[in-house]
Amino acid sequence: MKRSSGRPGAPAPLVIESSVVEGLPAEGAVLLRLSGTLDPLGAGEWSHALRTHLEQADRAGLRPVLDMGHVQLGDAAVLRTLSETTRARTGRPDLIIVRARPGVREAVHLARLDGVRLYATLDEAVRELARAAPQTEDLPVWHSQIADPLRPSYEDLHKEVRALRARVRTAPVIGMAQGTLMARYGLPDSGSAFRVLREASQRFNVPLRVLVSAVVVARAPEGAVWFPGRRTLPVPPLRTLARGGRDPRCRRQMVDAVLHEALALGRAPAGYVQLVDPAVNALMLETHHGCDERFLDHLVRGRAEGSADAAARLRGRPVTVPDVAAEPLLSDEVRSALLVTGARALHTTPVVSPAGSCTGVITLQWTVPGRRPAAARAEALALLAADTAAWLSWYHRSVLLDALEHLHRTLAGRRVS
Repeated sequence: MKRSSGRPGAPAPLVIESSVVEGLPAEGAVLLRLSGTLDPLGAGEWSHALRTHLEQADRAGLRPVLDMGHVQLGDAAVLRTLSETTRARTGRPDLIIVRARPGVREAVHLARLDGVRLYATLDEAVRELARAAPQTEDLPVWHSQIADPLRPSYEDLHKEVRALRARVRTAPVIGMAQGTLMARYGLPDSGSAFRVLREASQRFNVPLRVLVSAVVVARAPEGAVWFPGRRTLPVPPLRTLARGGRDPRCRRQMVDAVLHEALALGRAPAGYVQLVDPAVNALMLETHHGCDERFLDHLVRGRAEGSADAAARLRGRPVTVPDVAAEPLLSDEVRSALLVTGARALHTTPVVSPAGSCTGVITLQWTVPGRRPAAARAEALALLAADTAAWLSWYHRSVLLDALEHLHRTLAGRRVS
């Protein structure tokens, strides 16, 4: 975090926070979040701070994205600073600005600044850049359906906030993985590490979040092969998840299938799947259906304490909450988040690995108190969780390790040459 104005008595010093953005298919990006007050007196200092951030992004090979949603006042100062900055960036990628206030947005349009592209939201910028990119990969699950990009709906804003919060939780792990690769293979900068991680992620269709977590927790390689003696493992026999021609190497397809089967078995209108990220030892939201955006926002904050999910993970057995309003297991914060979004009954099934550790949970929600799966359906949900655990174990020991081996061969080869 860097303060670009430290003058005594300034009403709200301008702060620039930077973090890596996922979701751009052809290049990485660094998000510069601006907050505070920008006035003519502080414009020069802020301009210098901004140029420093932009130079760092250019050296790392990352496209800069400015989030100006919380910049107060000083439209003329903003415009003058942007004009000076863009002139200095001739030949560099366009400066992306998201969530600029109407006065700033209108001034930029009137000034016809070269090298500046305005978008209403980060979501909108990602989608537009993805269309223009020569390479493609799956876009994040937080696609916006904004009809008028200048008037996003509350649902769109909820989705974007949730996506940003999820990325805030992921960013430290990405940073740790970049640092690990830089130290291990002598890479010159974090941008080089990020590009290699992204290439392996795309080649093996492994989500970047999953790959960087594995880089952080896996033991360091000691030779030319990261995991010597490793054998190719057959896909385990799956009783439920094998239906429908699903590809066990496609993580997203399989996780979505888990939720689809669970909703059908539980006859539930809503539910979600969370899996444990070993780098942070926490449940991470993977997929969902029918859940209120406000509750999903609560989930991605990572506050699992006092929830049925946390209890099922700790106990290693299913947890049923027939009445959210009266369940003593739930914390007040969790209860409030559920009640305000209409959830009145829950059933959480843990995903327990063959080694006996809980690697995730499958949670169903109902809007009527007293709902719960009948005994036969609860047993079927347990079998589905066992299928999920067997597949996930195979995926980690096969697809994910293949990606890590590729990463090691690529970087070790560069170091030798």
